Amino acid sequence: MNQIVSISHQPTTVGSKIVVNPTITTKRSTAAKRLVNTKGMEYQDWLEFRKQGIGSSDAATACGLNPYMSMLELWLIKTGRQSQPIEDESSSVAPLYWGKQLEPLVAEFYSMHTNNKVRRINAVLQHPDPDKHFMLANLDYSVVGSDDVQILECKTAGEHGAKLWRDGVPLYVLCQVQHQLAVTGKQAAHVCVLICGHETKIFKVTRSESVIEHIVQAERYFWECVEKDTPPSVDASESAAKAIQQLYPAHVPLTVEDLSQNENANLMFDQLIKMKEEIQHQQERFDQLKHEIQMMMQDKERAVFANGSVVWKKAKDSISLNTKVLLQHQPELIELYPLEKQGSRRFNIYTD
Repeated sequence: MNQIVSISHQPTTVGSKIVVNPTITTKRSTAAKRLVNTKGMEYQDWLEFRKQGIGSSDAATACGLNPYMSMLELWLIKTGRQSQPIEDESSSVAPLYWGKQLEPLVAEFYSMHTNNKVRRINAVLQHPDPDKHFMLANLDYSVVGSDDVQILECKTAGEHGAKLWRDGVPLYVLCQVQHQLAVTGKQAAHVCVLICGHETKIFKVTRSESVIEHIVQAERYFWECVEKDTPPSVDASESAAKAIQQLYPAHVPLTVEDLSQNENANLMFDQLIKMKEEIQHQQERFDQLKHEIQMMMQDKERAVFANGSVVWKKAKDSISLNTKVLLQHQPELIELYPLEKQGSRRFNIYTD
């Protein structure tokens, strides 16, 4: 069932890099520059153009607040070391495709339930201040004739993303919208989200100069890293791990980086050793508890407890091709059907 919640100012809490607690202001900025017309522009050309700055969908990543992409991965894209990931629209799991297809319907629902008219902005916009030239924005829609809000951001959330919307607008979306308000000089935006295809919520995000100031500082640091070709700080995400492997895919044989006199590096190494030992101990304890519970379950499929349950099921039997034996009988097949697998660098820890 479609549901519209009360449109209210969205309180925000931000991670360690930006403190976001919006305060309403009436300060107005100069209108954004219309950098390029995107109507009819090919998607790949649009992606290439976005490399010239930080778009609104890049804002949370550049600030280190995107749960799906690290600063380092975005840096690889902006410096041309990695192509922007393009979703396979033929795949059964294609959230970007469905988001694009459903966006007009979300906008239609918004107009119907708010009586606000919306209009597409087919352009990449740029911050009017030359000192913030790296701040770009590509709006979903502008709200026409409303004194209350001027921008509409449409979102869709599936079963996994829905939990991020339980307490209001997710942090990474708030960062995106405040970035849009900064570039355009507008005062407020509505975020309309379709959750799991059947529930719709509308939130209001009001311009906050204090938030924008933090965002500008974080984005300036990131863009300086792009211009200086210097990698930004890394985090613990899977995205950062993949980006590091792509940035440094192979080692130079017999080379050594001597960090023995680097106090900070030695402190990190000592912490790494300690945490490795703690993880090993915790893993051993986890395995022991699991084995003891399995012995209690015996041949039962499921066990229930006061605070939850566990399931212990046998996977279905399957048949696969024994390629090792096949190649022993027909070794020429490896020449006819080769499959190359690139090796990756392994991180091994040794103590003296």
